[in-house]
Amino acid sequence: MFHRVRVRLDEPTLADVGGRTDEALRGSGVVLPAGAEVAIAVGSRGITDLATVVGRVGAWVRAAGAHPFLVPAMGSHGGGTAEGQRDVLESYGLGALGCPIRSSMDVVTLPTGASPLPVHTDANAARAAATILVNRVKPHTDFHGPFESGLMKMAAIGLGKQVQAELVHAHGTRGLRELAPQIARQVLAAGNVVLGVAIVENALDQTMAVDAMPVGDIERREPALLALARAHMPRLPVDELDVLLIDRMGKDISGVGMDTNVIGRIMIAGEADPATPNIAMIACHALTPASHGNATGVGLADVVTAALAKAIDQEITRTNIVTSGFLLRGKLPVVADDDRHAWLLCLRGAGVIDPAAVRAVRIVDTLHCSDLWVSDAVLPDLIALDGASLVAGDLALHDDQGRLMPFDAT
Repeated sequence: MFHRVRVRLDEPTLADVGGRTDEALRGSGVVLPAGAEVAIAVGSRGITDLATVVGRVGAWVRAAGAHPFLVPAMGSHGGGTAEGQRDVLESYGLGALGCPIRSSMDVVTLPTGASPLPVHTDANAARAAATILVNRVKPHTDFHGPFESGLMKMAAIGLGKQVQAELVHAHGTRGLRELAPQIARQVLAAGNVVLGVAIVENALDQTMAVDAMPVGDIERREPALLALARAHMPRLPVDELDVLLIDRMGKDISGVGMDTNVIGRIMIAGEADPATPNIAMIACHALTPASHGNATGVGLADVVTAALAKAIDQEITRTNIVTSGFLLRGKLPVVADDDRHAWLLCLRGAGVIDPAAVRAVRIVDTLHCSDLWVSDAVLPDLIALDGASLVAGDLALHDDQGRLMPFDAT
């Protein structure tokens, strides 16, 4: 049997995200040219308060007498097409903010300077009088370094579209860890970026910090925000598992569908997996609609359902995977007929002889790790934790048709 357990986390959070964004913008010291067009660069990640923050940035631009518009800054995501990238931004509700979306895969070349690679940036953004970067700062799913996911990466790869993404990813994790910051430094020096707005989320997928920094401060201030994000990132409350069941994966959850820092798998040659957790088998059951068929990272799982496999857009996924260069993550795992079949395959793969003794956990996705279903063998570990409470006990994992029971079943 399974049991639903909730682990209470005392995480810092912002009570008024919009108000904090306004305050940060006012305190940035940046003055925009009245009457000019200003590009607001936005990525492909599912950020809880993205629409609120971008909306406030747009309002701030208009209050200065300038004219904001949005540009996708997401490298090769959205299938590597202008239409696909526009769809991603619209799916996050950004099309209703009163800022037109100008989506194009065209880039212009900036002076190379000290960059080891050619430097490209979004053509629409380059034609504006100024560009503002808006992105979440968090640990990366491919590598670790002073700059991971955040404003510097958006400047280097997001704004550079597929052209820049391919150039950087051709060098593997060295390209991301070492070359991308050098490219970003040149984009910030030679381009028209004037401001970066950084969002940091806590382990509960809530906004805990918003900061606005002039272009000259981005490189200096981003590492502290990354450290803050790392200290508050989601984590499984247990380290040793036979089976992890994940209800859904997707680009709005993580760049690789499932956060590698949560599942303990990176699957990149030369990059060490996290020390914990140790999970024998991982099954994923569905692809989020906001992924638009992009199943990048599906290869991190051992088993997927037929429903997930059917939802994959092969062209969109292939574009993202090939651009990244990490092809192992695009391999299709063993496909189960349904949810129950996925469970049985995981038991077999984990070498579980006695199902009653299996150490198993079920989560909705890797953004939400404090509300989970656990097997009998795991329950004592969680109940012993401070702040843990039993929400419901003795739950059947599947219904009569072999489908996972609703997560909130009691």
